[in-house]
Amino acid sequence: MNAQQRLAIFDRLAAAIPEPATELNYSNPFELLVAVVLSAQATDKGVNKATAQLFPVANTPESILALGPDGLKTYIKTIGLFNSKAANIITLCQQLLANHGGQVPDTREHLEALAGVGRKTANVILNTAFGQPTIAVDTHIFRVANRTRLAPGKNVLEVEQKLDKWTPKNHKKAAHHLLILHGRYTCTARKPKCNDCVIVDLCEYREKTHSGGIQPPDLLITKPQRL
Repeated sequence: MNAQQRLAIFDRLAAAIPEPATELNYSNPFELLVAVVLSAQATDKGVNKATAQLFPVANTPESILALGPDGLKTYIKTIGLFNSKAANIITLCQQLLANHGGQVPDTREHLEALAGVGRKTANVILNTAFGQPTIAVDTHIFRVANRTRLAPGKNVLEVEQKLDKWTPKNHKKAAHHLLILHGRYTCTARKPKCNDCVIVDLCEYREKTHSGGIQPPDLLITKPQRL
């Protein structure tokens, strides 16, 4: 896949998804951080259901700590791995208060030093809360990048590095959410909806689930630009 194809892919996705955003509900960086930690191996829908009960009661490091581990668990017990997630959230609240004045840091180094926060979570926070052009590679993005050949890689770090290098600059900030939403609703795991896909003619997937392809709407066709 060449640079013109990649640009066309992102141009079309951006036209089809004009306001790409996380589907996790949050109102400040701390709520987002907690929601993302809870979302590991869980659905956004399930996390939102739990945080709809939690955040009105506790949405700051101080108020989470006031609940204590057992109190926190009562709100997140419907989410997978809730015991370990509760422990991590309690610890990261202590870290935020001790080291960052209770505020969520805006650097990778400081984020990844928090309990329960790895590279993917740090990328989500940097991108969504602070507007940095980072690309967090989850299962959806890993699948889309490899299936389409947009940024093939053997592991999430390799895919992230290729996306970071090859994503057109004007789409880099939104790329994370564009690819997640495309993977969640169109380029699905078991049976991709190729007949409804706006990039089907640009995608290099060999086992497309349609025969002849579709012509993308005129408004989604963009003239290739030099990167």
